[in-house]
Amino acid sequence: MSEATFYYPQKMGRVILQGMEEVMGRNGLSGVLRLNSLEGIALNFPPASNERTFSFKTVSDIQTAFELAYGPRGGRGVALRVGRASFKYGLKEYGSMLGLTEMAFRLLSLSTKLHVGTNTFADLFNKHTDQKVQIEEQDNKILWHIERCPLCWDRKAEEPICHLAVGLIQEALYWVSGGKVFNVEETNCIANGGAVCTIVIDKNPIL
Repeated sequence: MSEATFYYPQKMGRVILQGMEEVMGRNGLSGVLRLNSLEGIALNFPPASNERTFSFKTVSDIQTAFELAYGPRGGRGVALRVGRASFKYGLKEYGSMLGLTEMAFRLLSLSTKLHVGTNTFADLFNKHTDQKVQIEEQDNKILWHIERCPLCWDRKAEEPICHLAVGLIQEALYWVSGGKVFNVEETNCIANGGAVCTIVIDKNPIL
């Protein structure tokens, strides 16, 4: 186990729980969290505070609870759905601060919106959480490198498991692009021995 402790702000933990509640309902949320002794946060969502006290271990334990409840494959599907559902709650909390809801952003070209949007989201995590993200751009791909990741914190796995982040990015791209669908895939994960968690985004939409 890692000795260091890192945190999300309370409001970001709340965003994840709101996404969970939308996907599985309050009773389902409580039942899933109870499997990993997290029923306390199901009953009392954290406040919408910027205080960094929602630990990476709690975030990771929530991801483990998905797999305990639904199995590895089912847990992956649920985590993707929760990530997508969480985006709108995150946008409500952080959208105006990021400037992504301004008309000037909406009028940018798609390629510029992808560049500005991914870097702005990375800055959100780097400045307001203990998560560390680096963006690398190639000709037709954007690589989202999570150097300090809460989703797989202190976990070991045979394959990448940061599915909630993949779902969140999928929905963010859908919103940023005005309804286009992009291929998003985690190709490297700290949980299965990687130096970082890498999520690859194709710049060209599927639909």
